[in-house]
Amino acid sequence: MAAEEITPSILSGLTAGVPDVDPEETSEWVESFDALVKEQGTERARFIMRSLLQRAGAQSVGVPMVTTTDYVNTIPVDQEPAFPGNEELERRYRAYMRWNAAIMVHRAQDPRIGVGGHISTYAGAATLYEVGFNHFFRGKDHPGGGDQVFFQGHASPGMYARAFMEGRLSEEDLNAFRQEKSKAPHGLSSYPHPRLMPEFWEFPTVSMGIGPMNAIYQAQSNRYLHNRGLKDTSDKHVWAFLGDGEMDEPESRGLLQLAANEGLDNLTFVINCNLQRLDGPVRGNGKIMQELEAFFRGAGWNVIKVVWGREWDDLLAKDQDGSLVDIMNTTVDGDYQTYKAENGAFVREHFFGRTPQTKELVADLTDDQIWNLKRGGHDYRKVYAAYKAAMEFKGKPTVILAHTVKGYGLGTHFEGRNATHQMKKLTMEDLKAFRDHLRIPITDEELEKDLYNPPYYHPGTDAPEIKYMMERRAALGGSVPERRAKHDELVLPSDKAYEVAYKGSGKQKAATTMAFVRLLKDLLRDKDFGKHVALIVPDESRTFGMDAFFPTAKIYNPNGQNYLSVDRELVLAYKEAATGQLIHPGINEAGAVAAFTAAGTSYATHGVPLIPIYVFYSMFGFQRTGDSFWAAADQMTRGFIIGATAGRTTLTGEGLQHADGHSPILAGTNPAIRSYDPAFGYEIAHIMRDGLERMYGPDSDDRNIMYYLTVYNEPIHQPAQPENVDVEGITRGIHHISSPSVDGPRANVFAAGVSVPWALEAQQVLAEDWGVAADVWSVTSFNELRRDGVAVDEHNLLNPEDLQTPYITQKMADNPHPVVAVSDYMRAVPDQIRQYLPNRFTALGADGFGFSDTRQAARRFFKNDTHSIVVAVLQQLAAEGKVDAAAPRQAIEKYDLNNVNAGTTGGAGGDA
Repeated sequence: MAAEEITPSILSGLTAGVPDVDPEETSEWVESFDALVKEQGTERARFIMRSLLQRAGAQSVGVPMVTTTDYVNTIPVDQEPAFPGNEELERRYRAYMRWNAAIMVHRAQDPRIGVGGHISTYAGAATLYEVGFNHFFRGKDHPGGGDQVFFQGHASPGMYARAFMEGRLSEEDLNAFRQEKSKAPHGLSSYPHPRLMPEFWEFPTVSMGIGPMNAIYQAQSNRYLHNRGLKDTSDKHVWAFLGDGEMDEPESRGLLQLAANEGLDNLTFVINCNLQRLDGPVRGNGKIMQELEAFFRGAGWNVIKVVWGREWDDLLAKDQDGSLVDIMNTTVDGDYQTYKAENGAFVREHFFGRTPQTKELVADLTDDQIWNLKRGGHDYRKVYAAYKAAMEFKGKPTVILAHTVKGYGLGTHFEGRNATHQMKKLTMEDLKAFRDHLRIPITDEELEKDLYNPPYYHPGTDAPEIKYMMERRAALGGSVPERRAKHDELVLPSDKAYEVAYKGSGKQKAATTMAFVRLLKDLLRDKDFGKHVALIVPDESRTFGMDAFFPTAKIYNPNGQNYLSVDRELVLAYKEAATGQLIHPGINEAGAVAAFTAAGTSYATHGVPLIPIYVFYSMFGFQRTGDSFWAAADQMTRGFIIGATAGRTTLTGEGLQHADGHSPILAGTNPAIRSYDPAFGYEIAHIMRDGLERMYGPDSDDRNIMYYLTVYNEPIHQPAQPENVDVEGITRGIHHISSPSVDGPRANVFAAGVSVPWALEAQQVLAEDWGVAADVWSVTSFNELRRDGVAVDEHNLLNPEDLQTPYITQKMADNPHPVVAVSDYMRAVPDQIRQYLPNRFTALGADGFGFSDTRQAARRFFKNDTHSIVVAVLQQLAAEGKVDAAAPRQAIEKYDLNNVNAGTTGGAGGDA
């Protein structure tokens, strides 16, 4: 491929396609600029260029935006700060860490163990981390409270190796890598998993793409806490270490605008550009660093490239005609990867040999010297300069693009190879070469004793390099990573906050969405508790009736509101403020879950509890962002997730894409989620109260949970809480709400959420038309009933002498009558409890895709409406001989069950 064919995709192409009508004059301008740089330096030259560009704009001279720069370091040599550390001592223990990290993974690949691991990521990124550890990452004991560091998941062996050097982990711990149960309590998790190592890791990152967006919203959350006066976070910085291949994830790039829009200069991305994905080059025919530079700069970020190490400085200074820079610009990533898998002679011929000028530049260098021309991500001074510049830059977030080699130093079998990500064990030849490269004082004899058990290396706590390392960490506030769960006490809401919810809606109708919002209003008013609530709504506040919070709680915007609101005359006008309580990510569920995670872990990251309450269209919750909720569970997030306008038939005007019939099933796959489908406002109040007690009450033994509540937009009469209400039943999953008004054949109707009114209507029809006595139960959580049943099964398996009974089985112990279970979700939801009931059982639901129609027609179509419940009850009783065998057919004909236009269940109303 010719250079001119690839250059437009690599450089900005400022002069491409524009004819030069006077080359001689152009040359004079270029020479003048070169003289300016030489005589007054790059900083002065930059100011002159900016002034000229500004003037060009004022004169309407169209100059395109410079989205990419030459493939060289952003920070010129003359602007590099002095390196403040002892580079030799830092190099020594960095070598020990690289050795121990590789040996830990290698030992885990003993054929008798074979649990895997990744060697090459940390080998290539060690310098990026160590410059941070030694000079930038502040621990929890720092006066500013410490930084938050999102470590690249596959680099976890390096963090364990450093913890070993610091004395935080033992050799026994390292030997238990990826053997968390079999070698407990010494087991180390494969990747950063806070739930598995709750005192070590803070942020889960290995589900690629989640780390970048969570880091952005963590930086926003820091500012949110500060602006609302809850915590001084002004001296906290968020670092996110990412891979260049990871940046292809939509989540990695899709939220960059938030960081730029809010000026999050407390955030730095460090992208390890080793040019490789898991199986090959990221952009074999292109240049990923240039692509990312353009993307981030276009998104409003400050971009710093660290491309070449100090060994290149003299060569670039001698490159008078730009031939070397031109080759750097036009060499594609696939070739750069190949160069590092070859040798110095190959690089001399295929890289420098492309022009006479560049060939002459290295004529006096040996092949070994050419081979030792490092990439910038392996050079302490270059990386330090970039980090320092990032910390000092104000007004924008910074991304550092660091050029590295995957598997750096591991030898020819690993460095830059396509398969290096999956390579986990070293040959004896590899071990010896790696030892020699790192100068580890271990003999051949020690290595040859056992290929799968080479020794770790630690020089002892009195070694000068270890003393220096510990001094650096002490000066920066202690070890990183570290998680601390101790937090300020949270005063929970008083009884008064729940009173309105217990009273019902009186003569008015209200959807459970509105009942929830009314409760939320009272929780926000609670003097001590309300300020700790973080409301998160993507872009449906008015639909959910939450515009009532605009004038009082206000919408968070660090810049306040600098415009005249179009609805300013309304009582519920849109109002933004730097102290706002409502987080409004826009049409952005992924960002909303990231904000939820940051707020819901504030108790640990900042010691200040926040109660995130994330409200969304239920269809766009777990289905769309389930992976993020899984990461939230890993990070031990606490809070409330509200799936509004829930169910498959309540929002039928919107159709298939909005009709949620399966979120409880998806929620049930997450062990940290407590999922509820309440029917009435008083149930919501008891469930939320229970959730707050479990998250922050004094007697909880399982705090790290999230409560998922589905609420509906269909108005119904909200009953007042009955006397002697079964609060335990509500929170555990089922309570009895209505006894039959007649004597006759007995049955039970289990109904959830919006289907409870249908069940009550069916109870009346069964009594009046068929003489059947049906008990109605509100099932607030089929999921929780199943969870309890599974726990009992496990207990009974291991304790046959102490058998227990599931809660739902206990509830029905004296009630052997048939059960018809109904919800506005697929039948799999109520089917979860079938095995725990001795009763005859059938489930009704809404299986299949949703569609646009009336609620009555949709419910008749899915056969989960009032009359379908009646028919299902009659079928069960007929099978037991309790009613005439012809009754079910008679009921089908009587209610015209196959005619969707005959449906009568539910009414209009409610926001759609």
